[in-house]
Amino acid sequence: MRDPYQVLGVPKTASASEIKSAFRKLAKKYHPDQSTEAKAKEKFAETSSAYEILGDEKKRGAFDRGEIDAEGKPRAPQFEGFGAGRRGAAGAGGFGFGGQDFSGGQGPGFEQDIFAELFGGRANGRGRAAAKGEDVAANVSIPLSLAASGGSTRVTLPSGKALDVAIPAGVEDGKAIRLRGQGAPGSAGAGDAIVTVRYAPHPLFKVEGRDLRLELPVSLYEAVLGAKIRVPTLAGALEATIPAGTSSGKSLRLRGKGLPATAESSQGDLLATIRIVLPSGEDPALSDLMREWRDRKPYDPRSAMG
Repeated sequence: MRDPYQVLGVPKTASASEIKSAFRKLAKKYHPDQSTEAKAKEKFAETSSAYEILGDEKKRGAFDRGEIDAEGKPRAPQFEGFGAGRRGAAGAGGFGFGGQDFSGGQGPGFEQDIFAELFGGRANGRGRAAAKGEDVAANVSIPLSLAASGGSTRVTLPSGKALDVAIPAGVEDGKAIRLRGQGAPGSAGAGDAIVTVRYAPHPLFKVEGRDLRLELPVSLYEAVLGAKIRVPTLAGALEATIPAGTSSGKSLRLRGKGLPATAESSQGDLLATIRIVLPSGEDPALSDLMREWRDRKPYDPRSAMG
């Protein structure tokens, strides 16, 4: 076996945390249950063997002093405390050196603990972690009314499984909802399903953060004379006042009539932008009135544009 420092790619001055970090990176890369690398099994075994030495303070010290080799075997079996070909104090499969065990390093739970930490599962007794199933992703489109009030909606996962998802009131567009245990199966349990919420287009409202924008048609006489008109909201229509002399493009702000507040943002408003609409078809009386207005009271609405 190669020098364990070279296997893990760390210098001899590396700290314990640096050695552990290097091992974690390589173990994830070469783990046979998930790696696509060539000779992953062999590389994974070499990586594990290197960490068994460098990950244990006593064994690392013995290796640095030349007392054991890269496989953890004593270098000088003629010394007292060794026997060529005999099993030492470590027990079956181990090598005794001065009463220290250099075979298992950190006890029978070592491999189980480190691989559970690496892969989020239990070790299967052969040095491999029992892996949790992969997470799966899905999208669901909901109407703005559901986003505002909350409730539930049906979503179909990539597996074809359909289930109901709880939608919290005020949920944001692009919010990911995690469904525990609804992902792909695995030996250490199923993964999760990550459902991303998207707002469906609304025929009247456009979403701007937590605000809603509405284009509000008004008649020419309502704009000129002012009026009280019904304005739609997600919670139902309400009455709003159009001031006399209102021009197209002006916006009325209806406080608190947008999307509900969340932990990150406040309650939104409804912005109703006025759009003056003339009657359909030609109206001779209106045309005569506009000609008279043009001749008697001309004005240039574009004068500020230069």
